[in-house]
Formats: sequence, structure tokens, C-alpha cells
Amino acid sequence: MLRISEIQVSNEAAILRLEGEMSGNGVQEARRVIEEFLREKRRMTLDMTELLFADRAGIALLQELNRRQVELINCSPFLAEQLKDTTIEGVLR
Repeated sequence: MLRISEIQVSNEAAILRLEGEMSGNGVQEARRVIEEFLREKRRMTLDMTELLFADRAGIALLQELNRRQVELINCSPFLAEQLKDTTIEGVLR
């Protein structure tokens, strides 16, 4: 199960925290929520401190978002390795 929390939101930027597992319906829900913020032209940061697992669809979504300049922070070493193949070097921290 995936939980998405708003950590900090302003007119210019948003920081969301992803918690739990990004799989199944959680991937579609994450896309829906994040796309709402991106449509409003906000800079987006995803705090992944508490994201324990992402299935293939979840990894694909995170890679796509990263290519779209969404900043991914506090990524576990395991997820960072999965994302590394197609992410821009230096964007993950």
C-alpha cells in the first residue's frame, strides 16, 4: 500500500513524501496526484525516505518523473540502484 503525504506545498513548489510500497493501484494513484501538481507548473520533489518497494511499473513511473525534472530525494540504496540505469546522474541524492 502506498501513502502520499504533502510535506510542503506552495504556489511554486511541492514536496511529497512516498511511504510504503509503490505497486499495483498505488502506481496509478501516485501518477494522478503528482500530475495534478505538475499541471500547475510547480517544481516537484518526492521524498522517498519511507518508500520500501517499487514494482516495475513504479520504477518506470519514477524514471519518467525524473526525466521530467522531478527531484527524487532520500532514496534507499536499493531503489537508487534500480533507478540508476536511466536517470540523469546527480539528480538522485
